[in-house]
Parts: sequence; C-alpha cells; structure tokens
Amino acid sequence: MDETVNLKIVISSGKGGTGKTFIATNIARVLDESGYPVRYLDCDVEEPNGHLFLKPDIVKEETVSLLSPTGVDENRCIACGRCVEVCHYNAIAMIKEKVLFFKNLCHVCGACTLVCPVDAVIEEDRRIGVVKHGKSGTIDFHYALLETAEGGMSPRLIRKVKQCTGKGIHILDSPPGTACPVVETVKDADLCVLVTDPTPFGIHDLKLAVNMCRQIGREPVVLVNRAEYHNEDLRDYCRGESLEIVAEIPDDRKIAECYSVGDLAVDRFPEYRALFTDIAGKIVSMARKGGQPARKSVTVEHSADPVLIGENSNQPLESRRAEKTHEYVIISGKGGTGKTSLAAAFCALEKRIAIADCDVDAADLHLLLQPEIKKRGVFSGSDTAVIDPDRCTGCGECERQCRFDAILQTEYSGRKVFKVDEIACEGCGVCGLACPEGAVICSPAWNGEWFVSDTRFGPMSHARLGPAEENSGKLVTLVRQKKDEAAFEAGLNEAVVDGSPGTGCPVIASLSGAEYAVVVTEPTVSGVHDLRRILDVVRFFRVPAGIVVNKWDLNKEKTEEIHAIAGEYEAEFLGRIPYDKVITLAQVKGVSVVEYSDGPVTQAVREVWGKIVRRKS
Repeated sequence: MDETVNLKIVISSGKGGTGKTFIATNIARVLDESGYPVRYLDCDVEEPNGHLFLKPDIVKEETVSLLSPTGVDENRCIACGRCVEVCHYNAIAMIKEKVLFFKNLCHVCGACTLVCPVDAVIEEDRRIGVVKHGKSGTIDFHYALLETAEGGMSPRLIRKVKQCTGKGIHILDSPPGTACPVVETVKDADLCVLVTDPTPFGIHDLKLAVNMCRQIGREPVVLVNRAEYHNEDLRDYCRGESLEIVAEIPDDRKIAECYSVGDLAVDRFPEYRALFTDIAGKIVSMARKGGQPARKSVTVEHSADPVLIGENSNQPLESRRAEKTHEYVIISGKGGTGKTSLAAAFCALEKRIAIADCDVDAADLHLLLQPEIKKRGVFSGSDTAVIDPDRCTGCGECERQCRFDAILQTEYSGRKVFKVDEIACEGCGVCGLACPEGAVICSPAWNGEWFVSDTRFGPMSHARLGPAEENSGKLVTLVRQKKDEAAFEAGLNEAVVDGSPGTGCPVIASLSGAEYAVVVTEPTVSGVHDLRRILDVVRFFRVPAGIVVNKWDLNKEKTEEIHAIAGEYEAEFLGRIPYDKVITLAQVKGVSVVEYSDGPVTQAVREVWGKIVRRKS
C-alpha cells in the first residue's frame, strides 16, 4: 500500500445513535489490515467511545489547560462594569459592586482582561481535558476526554486531538450534530461520511448535517445504517440532493449484540468483514479524489423579529410574571438511546403538561408532537465580525488578541491586511475591542430561531440552531425561558424537557436548576461509559436523577451493571424497556409509542412514568 498517503476521512452524523463509532472503528480495522497506515482520532471529546472497541494501549497522557479568568483583584477593581458589558457568554455579573465569574459559562475569549482599565482580572491555568495517545495494534490512536462541566471548551480540545496527524489515513470520529464541535472536526476533511438511518429522526437530522457540511464547503456522502426501509423518504431525499449513498448496512440484531459487548463486527462476522472492506476501499478512493464540490446550502427562512441574548430575552422571569416550572429533564450521555421517544411518551401519559425541546442542535420532538407554531423569533447569541480592508492598517492586534485562531492575514490592494475566518470565529467581539482603527464591524449574528407552539399535550417551546452556528447553550436557556412563559399563560407548573445529549454546553443549560433528571441509557459498553460521564455532570449540578435502560434485553449483564451504577451514584433505578422495533414504527406514524401500541414497551414506559409521578407526590 501507498504509505505516503495523507487523507482525513470524517465519520459524522446529524444525531447520535446512528452507528457513527460502529462504522468508524470497523473501517479503521479493515484499512489497517489492508496495509494502510491508519490514525484514529476520536474528536467526540464529550463522549469518546472508539477506544472501547479498538482497545488501544495508552502510552502517554497530556493535560490540556487554558489561561482563564477566575476572578478579580478586589484591591484593584473599581467596579466599572466593563467586563460585564463585553462578555458575550453571560459568564460575568456584578452584584452590589462585586464582580462574579461563572466558570462553566466562560469561553476564555479574553474580552474581560482586554477591557479592564486597571488590570484587575485574575487569570489562572484551567484544565479543560486530557488527550490520550496509544496504539491499537498498528493503528495510532488519539482521543480526548473533556472535563466535567467544561462544555464550551470542546472545540479547543478537538483542535488538540487534530494536531496528532502524520502520514496515513486519518479516521476522525466526529461529535454528532451540526454545532461548533462538529464544524471544527469536519472543516478541513478530504471526505465527510454522514451516517444515518431510514427513520424520520434520521432523515430530519441528516438534512441538517448535509446543510452544515455545505455551509462550510464540504460535500458529504451518505452511509445508511440499520437499512430497514419503511418508505422511500430517505432515498428520495438523497436523489433530490444528488447525495451519493456509499453503502447500506442491514438492521441486524446480532450487530447490536456484538456492539453491546465492545466487539467489532468485522472480527466476528465474515460477511461484514467483506462489506466493510468494500466500504473502506470506496471511501478512500473518493477521499483521494477530494470529493465533489459542495452544492449550495439551503437558505433557512426565518422571522424578522430578533431576540438578542443580553437584551429583552434575558429579562428576569419575574418581570414577565412567569414562574419557573418544575422540570423533568430527559437526558442521555449520548444520542440514539431513545431519549426523545421517551419524552414524547411521558407527554402523552400526562396528557396536559408544558413541553420544551432543548436539543436545539438536532431537535426531533416536533416530529412526534406536530406542534402548531404560535410565536417565533430570531435568536442572536453572538456577533458577526467583518474587517473593513480600507480601514485596516495591518497592525495585527486583532490576530494577537483572538484566542480562537479566527483572524487570517491576507492582501488587499498590494498591502497586508487581516480578515475574519467565519468558520473559526465564535462571535466574542474581541477583535472589535482590540482594533485601534475601528476597522472591525461587529453586528448581531443570526444564530437560529425559537418557537412557541401548541401541541395536543400542551404548550411547547423549541428552537432550531442555524447550520454551523455557536452558542447552543444560550439558545437552550432561551427555550427554557419561553417554556416558562407559555406554561404560565396555560396555567401549568410542570414540564417535560427533552434535553440535549452529551455533556457539553447545551446539556449544562438543560440541567441547571432542573427538578429531576431522567437519564436514558443502553446496556452496551459505550452506554455504560457515557452513563458515568453524564451522571458526573448531574452530580456536579446536584440534580436528583433516575436511570432508565432502553433495549435492556440486548445485554442483560450490562443492564445489571447499570443497576449497580445507579446505586453508586445514588440515582433511582426507574426501569427497563425491552428491545422492540415498535418505537421506530411509532416514529414513522408520527406519534409516541404509547399512542401507537399497548405492548410491552408501552407497559414499561407507564411503569417508569408512574415512579416519576409518585416521586412528585
């Protein structure tokens, strides 16, 4: 094989649970055994799972830290409030002339230190994660673990993982979704393979992921996992968008059972070794050619009434007379565990309750609840920065102050100037603060859209984060606020919240102040790994929690292990839901499983909700 090859192949997905890591690890194995030099870079730093299957021997660990503000020197601080004014992440507040820093909201942009007139901001090294380096046979293996409650630092940690490059074929296991961590992973790929399944959730989230890829100039290809088709919707979409389907992998229970114990399908089943060998050869050939030019992304229509974080949407709830609801937040350490299906079922069982879909990166709850939109508005949580080349003197102060490597040198009329890399920019506004010539023009960015709707079970707040946009945590906070307002108007004081998967910013924003967290997991090695990660976050925010095991009969030993973990974390074990394709059939019909069937799954869900209801009383 050609050992001089240097390719980056990203395996990504619009949502979690499609089999992204399953595909990535099996492809890495067959490429390695075909003689290619292979590097596996697990960029899903919130919930890395590749190591559970390729089982590398770790030879080195590297702590990643950033110089971060931690407080102010009270002997110097004059309580001018400039640090509060310039913080785009609501990470600084002033109460009675005392400055407070909220570490978990800080993105370490440096704006506060830049504007402080008396140099009172104290900065210290802040550990954001660890990068691990090892070998799985002859595969170079690199992955990172984000520190608990450090969601905003995901892109920084991904960059550290991506520095572990060299000669060979790089398989990058991407985070799910379409937000900044995914963009950081995908932006310089030779090929992006989007893994999906032919369910309404899978198709909806694939559309978001395709649009994100095209937004950043990458034309993706599609791989269909669990390819049991109930209609032609997925194939019709791919044909209409000229998307190539590179492979289809059957919906085979023995694959799920193999995955649950941490084995690779290519090691256990000859027919899947042959299939993955063909898939690997095909995508390497496509990556060598550089893929197809990106088609134009879909223009997202949105309303014209902007709601800017830091202005009217951040008013105290008391000023709008809305009291905070008692929230039951459904979360999961990773996507695809059945979190949204369970949330919809709870709504149907309660019959009348306030609802919020906080999975703004890849919202799916609306597919089951068919909301009728009553209110909508634009969400802006950051700035768009543009440098006027006529006013830029090329001093480079913007580049020196930018902590996101988002300022690039270029030429204009034969002289050196700077420009903003839109993909890398996180909208913090530091470049505008730093520029001595006023050449940086900052204006509110369009980051997404929020909605308040009616459903057959009660009022619902939900949102759509724009493709490749940042600040999903702020949008989650806004969705929860809108839910409280809608609940107040409807005379409701309880809410079911479909939280975000993972452990990052959106999850933290979903959990903060919640009454109770329902953690949905699966009895697999990755499910157990991710369960511990999310329970660490829940414990950090001191939210009482209960655990539900979906597809419990795939691996009964792992289910018992999860039961023991519940005791270890002092979480309630709420119940077990059996493996059954009836949940997918309910999705296809656009209803919750308890409305579709009265079988074993529905009975199990009823028992789980019954325990939660009894806990309320």
